Amino acid sequence: MQGSFGICGVILAAGESSRMGTDKALLLWPPPAPDGSEPAAAPSRRTLLSAAILALEPFTRMIVVVAGRNADSISNLVATCGAYMVRNPDPTLGQFSSLQIGLHAALEHGCESAMITPVDCPPLSAESLRLLCSTFDYADTRDFWAVAPENGGKHGHPLLVNSSLISELLKAPVTSNAREILRTHASHIEYVNVPDDLSPAGMNTPEEYTAQGEHSQPLT
Repeated sequence: MQGSFGICGVILAAGESSRMGTDKALLLWPPPAPDGSEPAAAPSRRTLLSAAILALEPFTRMIVVVAGRNADSISNLVATCGAYMVRNPDPTLGQFSSLQIGLHAALEHGCESAMITPVDCPPLSAESLRLLCSTFDYADTRDFWAVAPENGGKHGHPLLVNSSLISELLKAPVTSNAREILRTHASHIEYVNVPDDLSPAGMNTPEEYTAQGEHSQPLT
């Protein structure tokens, strides 16, 4: 059994957000509805980054946020949410370099496994995260190294990985692609059907972000 006590949440937030035009980590979440009404969310969940931290917190031992050039602008938010921040000194190397930095930090803090998500993938519900974690707890007994969510044939995040896959990810060149490594070890990855819609994952443009506001509910 893996045990959530050994899981480190790793949130990748070092991207340049060039197509979005503003730091995706600090976008309001849920986004405002088209009529301008506020979403039904507590103030502590008003950014993608804080929402991710608070969602993963009950299922992890600690949370590492990998920042880039935005480190100064998100450091207070990270600290307020009780997470730990590490900085990618050269985010131009790509997201895989941030992933390796985050995994190194997890190991340095004594965590044996990780729950990985890019900051632009809105957090899943507690129900879905609980389902992923309960499956991950027994994944090693079936020779699975990782557990990931799926819905309607679409895969998403977070990705829960054990020490075997962490080792494979860390020994790869910094220029590698996580998707290719996962494809190489596809037989060791278990996909779990979750009730959450995974379509908002990977928002890159203002239009994609604004579209999510159509599903926001106004405060009552």
